[in-house]
Amino acid sequence: MQSIIVYSQQQITGIVLDSATNTPIKNASITSKGKNEIYTDITGTFTIMASDSLIIYKEGYEEKRILLHNTTQITVKLSQKITNLDEVLVNQLSIPNFYKNATASVSLISSEDINRGNPLELHPVLNRIPGIFMQNATLNTNRITIRGIGARNLFGTANIRAYFGDIPLTDGNGESSIEDLELGAVAGIEIQKGPSSSSYGVGLGGTILLKPQFKINAGTTAQLSMSTGSYGLRRLFAKTAIGNENKNLTILYSNNHTDGYRANNTYDRNTVTLTSNLNIDNNDRLAILGSYVDLKAGIPSSLNQEDFNTNPSQAAFTWGRSQAFENVNYGILGFTWEHDYSSMLKQVTSTFLSFRKNDEPRPFNILEENTETIGVRSRILGNHKIWQKEWNWSLGGELFFDTYAHKTFQNLYESFPPGTGSVRGDQLSDLFERRYYYNLFAESNFVPYKGVTLNVGLHLNQTFFDITDTFFEDGENNSGQFEFEPILSPKIGINAALTPKLILFGTIAHGFSTPTTAETLLPNGIFNPDIKPEIGWNYEVGTRYKLFRNIRGTLSAYTMKVSDLLVARRTTEDNFFAINAGKTTHNGFEAEINYSIINKKPYQVELWVNASIYDYKFDEFVDLDNNFSGNKLTGVPEEVFNLGIDITAVKGFYGNLTFQKVHEIPANDANTVFSDSYELLHGKIGYKNTIGKDFDFDIFFGANNILDTQYVAQLQINARGFGGNAPRYFYPGLPFNTYGGININYRL
Repeated sequence: MQSIIVYSQQQITGIVLDSATNTPIKNASITSKGKNEIYTDITGTFTIMASDSLIIYKEGYEEKRILLHNTTQITVKLSQKITNLDEVLVNQLSIPNFYKNATASVSLISSEDINRGNPLELHPVLNRIPGIFMQNATLNTNRITIRGIGARNLFGTANIRAYFGDIPLTDGNGESSIEDLELGAVAGIEIQKGPSSSSYGVGLGGTILLKPQFKINAGTTAQLSMSTGSYGLRRLFAKTAIGNENKNLTILYSNNHTDGYRANNTYDRNTVTLTSNLNIDNNDRLAILGSYVDLKAGIPSSLNQEDFNTNPSQAAFTWGRSQAFENVNYGILGFTWEHDYSSMLKQVTSTFLSFRKNDEPRPFNILEENTETIGVRSRILGNHKIWQKEWNWSLGGELFFDTYAHKTFQNLYESFPPGTGSVRGDQLSDLFERRYYYNLFAESNFVPYKGVTLNVGLHLNQTFFDITDTFFEDGENNSGQFEFEPILSPKIGINAALTPKLILFGTIAHGFSTPTTAETLLPNGIFNPDIKPEIGWNYEVGTRYKLFRNIRGTLSAYTMKVSDLLVARRTTEDNFFAINAGKTTHNGFEAEINYSIINKKPYQVELWVNASIYDYKFDEFVDLDNNFSGNKLTGVPEEVFNLGIDITAVKGFYGNLTFQKVHEIPANDANTVFSDSYELLHGKIGYKNTIGKDFDFDIFFGANNILDTQYVAQLQINARGFGGNAPRYFYPGLPFNTYGGININYRL
């Protein structure tokens, strides 16, 4: 329990907010000595006659007591109890609902989970979640897949929707660069698996919602963190926050550097992030979120089998000789306004803009990219009663516009002495795209009977391309306007509590993924008018359960049918085009068990285990003279197993240990090349305590890949050898490595 001293008079009005997302909490209990219990409304507000103190409580949150001294208005922010997952709210920016009542598979990652390891690395965090698999060639080369969706994208994360707060991280190209964000600015992550979220674009793989950190309480705080580690790792993180009950501001800065395990593998990233909340009046709130990233990183590329086995720390020859790298400047800014029309109706509107500039010399050319984005999301949220039954609904839309400028130049590095690196030559192309789409969505939760929740949703999307080719010396003008047909995606889900400790859920949902820009172009650069989005239906049943008082978990089984599968057909080295040439079936089973061995202060000890079993296959896949029907889906393991133990302390020593086993992965569609299965062991220990009443510290040490396993961290699927060279399928993972540092926090 936390205590806050504020000033008060007899009649107190206030608002109760979630500390992580700054969203109102309805039905929070407010009690005062000698007074009856009251509850907050849909806007989180309340009015009560109080004497000397208030107790605010909401199931799933830490209870808070407030001592009253001469004030009539207060703002209270409650922190979620992540250890009690059933009572945690999900989908808070759309239709808030308890985790236990969700009709589809949802996984939650807390800030404590993010800090279990090195906060520079996202992949250990995501790979702990069943159904999620993040491959990480380097810190700037990653691929996230959810239930196998996105595994066939060659150079990044696609077919998955991602948001930071209410700001889309998925560009008009359909790709998301989540790993570029500073994890220290993230309060938590919510992952909705499969096309189950009508309000967020129904990506085939699902949706990743990153929750930005906002200041929780009044006053001033400051944090400084410094760490160092293997392969030249250096990290500096600084954060300061100031505010009161009605407004706050948080600013953080981070600098992250590593020399890298491989040649041509240096990484430098500077990030500045700003968050702010302003309570304008009792009915209006404004949230501001901004982030700027300055990144420069080398690209060592993939290796063939012999080089991977004998000298995995080298860069691919041409990539090392050209000193290939990417230089990215990336910024996002968003404003979210919430207005309460009544206790039963409110509006949430967000406007956002972003830019991304990338200079990327590669052996085959030098790429210049500039992307600028602007958009708006708005929805009306209602909370009503129908026949005395609870009914929550959301109705809204999203408009998204971006411009994409793409230029390439000759790379003349071979004409200069070794060590010179890339040298720009004549221009090869100049393409300008306007990409825009609209999403219209409606979603509803209805409780027809106690313990039963019915969820229905509908989503409509249409995507457009306007291409201008200003450089066509080859005589081909690729300019034109193109559009995909409107796509209507329905869903229905149900959640039923058989007992308070056994809940069943099921969902049927339709989703789609539009092709990336590269996939829409033929080898001569002309837009392919026959290219179509991938579409699919997902069917899923599952259960959430509690055994005794200290065992909880989930089980789920699903099947997804995907048609119009996009297939990459390579033409020359590092060049390809896409065709719709296949159908896949994604059958899977996910299991998760959490066992609280000790759940009392000052220590908590928890054992957890989860498993993902996949049966993903090509139903129909014929490419030229090759028939791959019946083969395993490329780029996805058949099994992933995780086991870990966490020891958490309010003060004193703490630690965790995580073991992961990954099955072999097909590297090509013919299933003739596989990466080997592997096991990874990670661990972290630390000691935290306070100094006086204003300071606390946290000293930590961690080690990754303790078993020093040589493994493939990412696959370049369907690689081909040219000029007598062997195909380069494999990105080697980091061998045994360590890190350590200190966090210092100050409160005024």
